[in-house]
Amino acid sequence: MTSRSSGGAYRLSGGQCPLDAGGVLVGPGDFGAQVDQVVANTVIALGSAGAGPEHVVRTVIYVVSADRDVLAEVWRRFRASPLAPAFTTASTLLGVAQLGFPGQLVELDVTAALPA
Repeated sequence: MTSRSSGGAYRLSGGQCPLDAGGVLVGPGDFGAQVDQVVANTVIALGSAGAGPEHVVRTVIYVVSADRDVLAEVWRRFRASPLAPAFTTASTLLGVAQLGFPGQLVELDVTAALPA
């Protein structure tokens, strides 16, 4: 979704899930595979709005885990991905009990300020 305010346009890409182009969950039970798919989907979503990771102003990462080591590994994987510049702004990492798809472990919300 793209919205406009007096300060410019924003792209809200809520709920980037680890689904492939056919809508099938990638990597059930595999945090790394799911992060990689979420990254790929987010890069495509940003690109469709004429934006890139450098235009992201806010992220929220949801991870089905209360284990700090798992949360840290997911954070490191996002920070080592092509989406890494998106995580230099306001970012939140949350451990949650469950996400929308059976087997889903990771989800990402991003807000990007669209280039003029």
